[in-house]
Amino acid sequence: MTEKSVFHNKNIYFIFGVTLIAMMGVASITPAFPDIIRYFDISPQQVGWLIVAFTLPGIFLTPFTGILADRYGRKVVLVPSLFIFGFAGFACMFAPGFYSLLALRFLQGVGASSLSSMNITLVGDLFDGKKRTAVMGYNASVLSIATASYPALGGVIAIFGWQYIFALPILAIPLGIWVMKGLNNPEPKNKAKLRSYFGRVWLTINQRTVWGLFAVNFILFLILYGTFLTYFPLLMEKRLGADSSRIGLMMSLMSITTAIMSSQLARLNRLLGQKRQLIIGSAFYMVASLLMINANSYMMLSVAVIVFGFGHGITIPSIQNMLVGYAAINERAAFMSLNSMVLRGGQTFGPLMVGVFYAIGGLQASFLSGAIMALLMMIIIFATVHTKKTTSE
Repeated sequence: MTEKSVFHNKNIYFIFGVTLIAMMGVASITPAFPDIIRYFDISPQQVGWLIVAFTLPGIFLTPFTGILADRYGRKVVLVPSLFIFGFAGFACMFAPGFYSLLALRFLQGVGASSLSSMNITLVGDLFDGKKRTAVMGYNASVLSIATASYPALGGVIAIFGWQYIFALPILAIPLGIWVMKGLNNPEPKNKAKLRSYFGRVWLTINQRTVWGLFAVNFILFLILYGTFLTYFPLLMEKRLGADSSRIGLMMSLMSITTAIMSSQLARLNRLLGQKRQLIIGSAFYMVASLLMINANSYMMLSVAVIVFGFGHGITIPSIQNMLVGYAAINERAAFMSLNSMVLRGGQTFGPLMVGVFYAIGGLQASFLSGAIMALLMMIIIFATVHTKKTTSE
């Protein structure tokens, strides 16, 4: 079976659907941040709480959803998560105030808490070897297409009113029904006692490379959600006077670049190897952040955004592909949910941490923090990540 033939497996489209929904919660709303700031008369630091409220539940709930998925099956977790995401997200349209909007975003985040781990878990369940690497790259491309489309779509919709961007999450409802009726995946047969189960999960986690990859993933999402998704829209509005539609289109340029790079994961694996990919990706993040410090034209910002996209397209699928191979099917959901918890931590604390830099030194300090974090990523990769043959099933 060739790498291309993975598209003959209909389950891949369920994975893509979950990925598309999982990315909707943040990428579609950030271009409207300047409008939301004005509407509710809040500060740039406060608007970051819309991301924090959404990602915070994942820090606490994701490990439990992983355990449930390992013990009782993937659908038992995935279908209710999609329904909660859809209904709570749609309800945000009707929020009467900023704090009620935060409460609904928190509830939407409860539904989202399992999605970013379940899609990768399904890749590990359904594919192995070169096919898994190819699917991981294709899924990362779908993720990037989503992050390319959602800012542009959200920016255009926000022209008519920021509230309307929250009509998009209702799409999770028909997907949940489709998954319930059509997903055909090998469910784990976990008859072991909890003590034995947790022992196996711990043995999988307690490896130097795994801890290193978790740390890199955490820092990566500090950069993405803190520096880029929260403060890049403010940079464009303050320096260029850009409206929400232009902000969305510029952010989409990064995601298009990411999609192109991610689709070549199998080829990059053969040419560079996994560790070298991560080092190169970190270097791209650092260069992009440095370029954004003084970028004051569309041309300069375009170059910076493309470089950022190169880094993202190399790093994200490489980390996911390395991690998913470490655990067998009976522990995979819990293992990947812990990784999801780590990245949720980065998503949650990124806007808060970079907000401190913004308060101290404005936009320049915000993007300087991104460059410093990228350098730290590179150091961790050099020190901890060692590629080796992963667990076979």
